[in-house]
Amino acid sequence: MNEQMALMREHVRTALQGSGSHGFDHTARVVRLCEVIGASEGADMAVLIPAALFHDIARSLEEETGVPHEEEGARVAETLLRSIHYPEDRVVGIVHAIRAHRYSAGIAPGTLEAQVLVDADNLDAMGAVGIARTFLQAGERGGGTPDAIDHIREKLLNLKSRVYTESARSIAEERHAFLTTFLETLDGEMHPCTSPAAATGPDRSAQ
Repeated sequence: MNEQMALMREHVRTALQGSGSHGFDHTARVVRLCEVIGASEGADMAVLIPAALFHDIARSLEEETGVPHEEEGARVAETLLRSIHYPEDRVVGIVHAIRAHRYSAGIAPGTLEAQVLVDADNLDAMGAVGIARTFLQAGERGGGTPDAIDHIREKLLNLKSRVYTESARSIAEERHAFLTTFLETLDGEMHPCTSPAAATGPDRSAQ
């Protein structure tokens, strides 16, 4: 099993060589979060970790072809897993978790492993890392600060309500609080209050 996992990891690392908001560093963080949350929740790691590794493998392909990356990623994972004779009963769960992980896919995560993957993926979109990834993604798409702020307000602030597992809830609360504080601070810096003295200029009456 360890040799199979190493093969999967190397396959995904090769496929995600380019940097970016959905590069291999994102996948590695999601895997680590899955290890922590999955262990606490009693998930089947032989399902969860491969699903985490493959969940974004088709991201770049979606940008080129428009094919939903969760569907293509599930197909890629299924093909590879069967080629290395991964246990068939685990393959079905892996494919489901990959298909259900996407925020906008509308597929309910029907297994504990799928729920943990959703939580881990969403957690990496929150907090300091999530903010950094949001601005990186806005730049990748030719956008700017307003686009990133809109994404935080319209999507990331809603992620706390999508937490499935108890183990992820406290992490989500902490990262959500950071998002809120960041937006308040950013709004204050972008729209500073103008004091009367600043508006009228310095008082020269004593000169």
